[in-house]
Amino acid sequence: MIVWISGAHGVGKTTLATALAGELPGAVVADLEPIGRAIRETLRGHPCARQDHESCPPWDATAVAFLAGLHAYTGGPVIVPMTVVDQALLAALLTVLSESADVHHLVLHADPTVLKERIVSARMPGEDSIGAAEIRAARLRHLDSVCRAAEGGLHADGHVIDTSALTQKQVLTSALAYLADREATTCAACEDGRVPR
Repeated sequence: MIVWISGAHGVGKTTLATALAGELPGAVVADLEPIGRAIRETLRGHPCARQDHESCPPWDATAVAFLAGLHAYTGGPVIVPMTVVDQALLAALLTVLSESADVHHLVLHADPTVLKERIVSARMPGEDSIGAAEIRAARLRHLDSVCRAAEGGLHADGHVIDTSALTQKQVLTSALAYLADREATTCAACEDGRVPR
């Protein structure tokens, strides 16, 4: 299976992905950020360059090939902590991936006030003060658009877990319960000849 985790910066996507990988045998966490970086660096100064790598066709094609390849190689689960703000693009990605694996979409939510506090107080390993300040400022700038996207589409298309008042362990427990329920539903479908992937 492929577990896609969406949500704003500071909501706990990476934390949940790491925790799920520790609980699901054979799981790997797939970071798509290096793909975006490689595309931005490769196209820097080129007429086809775009400010948002997600809107650049090589990104989604490469992301799908990478995730499908990982799933085929490892057998899954593949956990993807990544928010795609463009709802049509996300739907297309999940649809293509579902052709070769069972795809589950988790959407982590938190009150915007809680998110701002988490972004401001977050500390990154080995961070330098200037770089960290720039990252925090960028995350705060994008917070409103990500929250709007979540409320406008992500919440409707995925399983929402509100992390505002939950501990990390409670978020993990909620995610595992949902995935177990979905797996049970999928296994029930095996009687109709469908095999879980």
